[in-house]
Amino acid sequence: MTSCGGLLLALCLAALTGLLLLAAYERTERNCSASPPYRTLPSTAVIPLFGFRNYECKCFLQNISAYIIPGTDSHLSEYSAPRDARMAFMTGFNSSAGTAVVTQTKATLWTDSRYWVQAERQMDCNWDLEIDVSVRSVAEWLISEVPPGGYIGFDPFLFSLKTQGDYSVFLESTNRSLMSVPVNLVDQVWTDRPPIPPGNLTRLPDRVIKRSWEMKVEHIRNQIRENPYEPTALLLSALDETAWLFNLRGNDIPYNPFFYSYTLLTMDEIWLFLHTERVTEELKVYLNAASCSGPLCVQLKSYDSVREHLQTYVDQPGVKVWIGTEYTNYALYEIITPEEKLMTSTYSPVLTTKAVKDETEQRILRDAHVRDAVAVVQLLMWLEKAVPEGKETELTAAAYVNKCRSKQKDSRGPSFETISASGPNAALAHYSPSEETSRRLTVDEMYLVDSGGQYLDGTTDITRTVHWGTPTAMQKEAFTRVLMGNIEISRTIFPSGTRGVNMEMLGRRALWEVGLNYGHGTGHGVGNFFGVHEWPVGFQSNNIPFRIGMFTSIEPGYYKENDFGIRIEDVVVIKPAKTKYGHNYLTFETVSLVPYDRKLIDTSLLSSEQLQWLNNYYETIRKLLGAELDNQGLHEEKKWMLKHTEAFMESGSSASVCSSSLTLIALAVTLHNII
Repeated sequence: MTSCGGLLLALCLAALTGLLLLAAYERTERNCSASPPYRTLPSTAVIPLFGFRNYECKCFLQNISAYIIPGTDSHLSEYSAPRDARMAFMTGFNSSAGTAVVTQTKATLWTDSRYWVQAERQMDCNWDLEIDVSVRSVAEWLISEVPPGGYIGFDPFLFSLKTQGDYSVFLESTNRSLMSVPVNLVDQVWTDRPPIPPGNLTRLPDRVIKRSWEMKVEHIRNQIRENPYEPTALLLSALDETAWLFNLRGNDIPYNPFFYSYTLLTMDEIWLFLHTERVTEELKVYLNAASCSGPLCVQLKSYDSVREHLQTYVDQPGVKVWIGTEYTNYALYEIITPEEKLMTSTYSPVLTTKAVKDETEQRILRDAHVRDAVAVVQLLMWLEKAVPEGKETELTAAAYVNKCRSKQKDSRGPSFETISASGPNAALAHYSPSEETSRRLTVDEMYLVDSGGQYLDGTTDITRTVHWGTPTAMQKEAFTRVLMGNIEISRTIFPSGTRGVNMEMLGRRALWEVGLNYGHGTGHGVGNFFGVHEWPVGFQSNNIPFRIGMFTSIEPGYYKENDFGIRIEDVVVIKPAKTKYGHNYLTFETVSLVPYDRKLIDTSLLSSEQLQWLNNYYETIRKLLGAELDNQGLHEEKKWMLKHTEAFMESGSSASVCSSSLTLIALAVTLHNII
């Protein structure tokens, strides 16, 4: 691995940014005559890409032949701030799902099938499009474009350890090498790069926390102390790690209450790297940062000094730094040398500790879901009345549910961009409407809404699929089988320590039986006023075992291309289960409280156990959501909820027959016998 330093780095920047500046500012409007248009670059488009050849840089054996531009930030976050949208700035493609590469003669973007049409529309003729997003695909392309012995530059802050390792495996065996350039080259030409959002950091109020930051620090220090590999420090890189540790929140990242930060924690000192000008005097007192020198005093350091400070710490004798490999970027990893000064685990002890909610966190997260259900019920009730009039669209529905959430107590905005999709748009699992794509809602098509909210006490995520007209037999069966998958996981009892991946197939079995499936994950962790996708909890192979107090979504689905899409998503909490013989068994309790569309449920497909679970769930909705609707004076919404949560019959193909009907039938039979 080669890197540049000092004056030579400045020369490298001058050389490389010459190419990037031209590539960024000499793009022409995309109107290529080739078919398809994005496959051929016109002669006028490649002229800017030769700029780099006119420079030489003595820190290279020869010039860097390519520069990789990922779509992520320095913390490998799911959502990136506008100031980190370097790939979008360079290409015009305004998504983070992809990788761009600039060479001396070409500029190419890789993105997945969800975004091919979008990328084609947004990029001009300077850019080529590749449709395989794997590192192997990018590496094979680089091998074909970069001569043997050539260097490929990258910003190590934007590479995970796995990404760097994967590229190295493919490239170095062919005599091409990665070149770590710690100063991002795109930033050197991005003269109007968006600033950090204004506003100071805030601390969580005492009513939503049980553990002070001092208690959390001591708990994590105990884990460091007890680790048999004897680390002396813990480096935290994921934004939610530092936010959780200090009970702080910010607004740097869209949909997530995070702030740019790193933390280096030892047995005796705490270094917090952030934009110090955003820390108020009150927060300095809160963090014991004003005038303090003990082990529970936070030393505030400049955000940009983390690499330098970490290097100073590593240079000391007898130190060993513990990192979680999933969220530590390569820029920090590469300076922790020699190897005996490094200790790794997949996830840091902060992430695994944070995954288990304490009693207060469990209670308030449940409360947040009750209030959130009010907003979703308001949406569904409104649409039921408005859609037959033919005036509403996917966009107006998305705006309506977000408006409803904004009126709830402690609302802090949506937790992600709302997925509001009808008909064929719903067949795209991650579709969100725009002015160009939004469709009018009709009674003849299925509608899927996947939305969530950020609240001071919790984060929510829920998906419901409905039909206002007459669903086809296939739509009804597919919906019921998706619901069966949701129920089967939700009612499962399993030994403590079971991984989600070991029960994930329960969500698919009813679909598999008739040759259906879905292509996304079955669930993810959910936080307390954090990211809506909170690792490391969920049903994937790299998720940790389930424990009491964890929250996860359960979200099977089915998508018929160009026709309709179905997803049923609930958030559940892991709790103890009572069994006849064994101990230490767990199960799930659903905390999302919105009924499913009765019109789409074929009860003849449900087992008696599934039907019983469904009726019990509806009783819970009536009790908890009913009380909240009463509390808010929402009487029409309560009537709607009660109508849609009537108990189902034990058998039969219609979900419309309710327990009240059964009571009337029983009464009639009794009177007949008496007479």
